[in-house]
Amino acid sequence: MAKIAFIGAGSLIFTRNLVRDMLTFPRLADATIALMDIDRERLDFSRRAVEKIISQGHYPARVEATMDRARALEGADAVICTILVGDVQVWRHDIEIPKRFGVDINVGDTRGPAGIFRALRTIPVMLNICRDIERYCPKAILLNYTNPMAMLCRAMQRETSVRVTGLCHSVQGTAEMLARWIGAPISEIDYVCAGINHQAWYLKFEWKGEDAYPLIREAITTRPEIYQEEIVRNEMFLHLDYYVTESSGHNSEYNWWFRKRPDLIEKYCTHGTGWNPGVHAYILNEYLRREDTWQKEATDWLASEEPIDLKRGHEYAAYIINAVLGGEPYEFNGNVPNTGLITNLPENACVEVPVLANHRGFNPMYVGALPPQLAALNNINIAVEEMAVEAALTGNPRLVFQAIAYDPLTAAVLSLSEIKDMVKAMFKQNEGYLPQFKNIE
Repeated sequence: MAKIAFIGAGSLIFTRNLVRDMLTFPRLADATIALMDIDRERLDFSRRAVEKIISQGHYPARVEATMDRARALEGADAVICTILVGDVQVWRHDIEIPKRFGVDINVGDTRGPAGIFRALRTIPVMLNICRDIERYCPKAILLNYTNPMAMLCRAMQRETSVRVTGLCHSVQGTAEMLARWIGAPISEIDYVCAGINHQAWYLKFEWKGEDAYPLIREAITTRPEIYQEEIVRNEMFLHLDYYVTESSGHNSEYNWWFRKRPDLIEKYCTHGTGWNPGVHAYILNEYLRREDTWQKEATDWLASEEPIDLKRGHEYAAYIINAVLGGEPYEFNGNVPNTGLITNLPENACVEVPVLANHRGFNPMYVGALPPQLAALNNINIAVEEMAVEAALTGNPRLVFQAIAYDPLTAAVLSLSEIKDMVKAMFKQNEGYLPQFKNIE
């Protein structure tokens, strides 16, 4: 009988969807699902949701709920992490302070000043989780869904012995979107995708063995509704020649081209159908809304007499756990150390490449060199991430400033002196969460 631990199980929708997927595998149907969260109310909702899924599916699984991380991890075969360090009232300042200085952020959970400060708060907690895994379930795999993905995984892979990879749904989600645009069933699409998290590239995208990029280019340039659906990413494709993973909202932050002036934000970042019109910090507003509505939504879901749709979804986690525990091997895109996998990105940096999961664990695949225009953008973001991780591990505040000084969007908007002032304000706001940093100038 497998044991699967959820750390941050109060992520209600995510937890219940992943549990739904896992229990569809015969190898996992009798698993012990160990739920852990520091929020008692959210944890109780998650426990009741999992019990409802088990009951309606008539599964022989069992559920445990605890606020004790060691108890949840004891003897686990797999660990899923979906934590958030600090609630929305903490990390909203990651977006609001840069905005005050002129850096207009849309999501802010992965890169840039907001992503870096989220990493500074989160890396110590993730390392503590890994130390507990090393102690209580050293053979377990850790599947991380917490952002900022690349920086967290880099820290864990550098500092611990845990078998960890980071998972993001953007690769399969974007592949399905591109297939829809050209009228192709996703079952007939083959692709190779590699780069870094949220900025990986479809190096190959084929339909029935033929290059589908000409069809994608035609769809974007001749059908306005498709261009409007992903304006930022479509502009990047039209000029860089390869399609990037993750949404226009995220990717508008990771470069110099779309958010450095109000007129560019107006042109590229407000009117497409992929945007929440007029709302730049979309994710902040969405989380503020959820804070006000999650209890009602959870209560309504639990009270509903409608049968639950128990059909397996497309998130990677359940397929990976099934494969590692001896089921059918499964290929996915994961975040792993660059051990010569992408030859023109730095050694040991966290890269996102095809990985085969099987009973041996994670087996990342060699990709080779990225096209130079893609490697250039990946390399600047990796350099920022490497500085930020080093700063988190050493408590060096000057390195935090230097990392943010090289962030493409920040550097396009602010001078070095202005960046220094912004970083100082962000440290001041976060001082209760960053005791490892001293002598902040």
